[in-house]
Amino acid sequence: MILDDFIVPTAVGLYCSYGDFYLDPNQPVKTAVVSHAHGDHACSGSLHVYCTKATSLFMLHRYKKFAAGEFYIHAYHEVFDLNGVKVSFISAGHMLGSAQVIMEYQGTRYIYTGDYKLQPDPTCEPVEFMEGDVLITETTFANPTTQHPKAEEEIKNLQSTEINIMLGAYALGKSQRLIRLINDHCTNKRILVHHNIMPFVKLYEQLGVDLGKYEMYDRKVMKTNPNGMIYLVPPMVFKSYIKAINVVRVFASGWKNLQSKELQLCISDHVDWNGIIETIKQVKPKEVWTTHGSGKHLQAYFENELTIKVLN
Repeated sequence: MILDDFIVPTAVGLYCSYGDFYLDPNQPVKTAVVSHAHGDHACSGSLHVYCTKATSLFMLHRYKKFAAGEFYIHAYHEVFDLNGVKVSFISAGHMLGSAQVIMEYQGTRYIYTGDYKLQPDPTCEPVEFMEGDVLITETTFANPTTQHPKAEEEIKNLQSTEINIMLGAYALGKSQRLIRLINDHCTNKRILVHHNIMPFVKLYEQLGVDLGKYEMYDRKVMKTNPNGMIYLVPPMVFKSYIKAINVVRVFASGWKNLQSKELQLCISDHVDWNGIIETIKQVKPKEVWTTHGSGKHLQAYFENELTIKVLN
């Protein structure tokens, strides 16, 4: 039997009272189950944090000794018990170490996706599917008009200019994916990486991911080579260099409002509308609960066919 209050939204995050734990809380709590290490899902200071190895390493770099009171590291498919709720992780395909949280209680299986994507990505584990009774899915791009192009084709947009490119991207996950995509599909480009991104690049390599060639940013190199360079920078640096000259500025994102007029790079690490529909087909849930976005389009699409409950 599906328990309507098995997962409930609170000011701190999604809470499971039956297991007494939070999913991706935004404030320190006693027990947190963390799907991945992005800042809107993984905060510092929780007493007990359950996650994958990669997620723990990223959190330790970002938050240092304040990352967690104690980490409890679990591999994918390894089952552990939280106050009677059987919990395990399967890959979410969002970034390295990202996980969907499988929760089984009284014969019912609840699946929390966290952030996820279905597109292939050699820098992280591919998404997995598991059938369940309730699918708790992110809905960042849950709109029928949103369909992301293939990243392998989109990255070739960088070939449209010889001028040096300032490429903005999130430091963790997106940057590492872009380095590999550029190496695979824009082989004539030379990649310079901002120093704030470099520690995450090294952690990816430490965890066995081959990203290809890149260099630490050197201002002299950029100035003496007016063509063929890509300077990969985090969002704050990208925003602060609005008057940068002799470069083409582009930000890699699934959001249209973040695209540059000069050059567009629509590469998202989130599932799009078609991906959500495919996930529902694969999971075969009796109910879908939505979070991190809007569920109204899913409610209209599945009207009289499937229960869609909006959590956020």
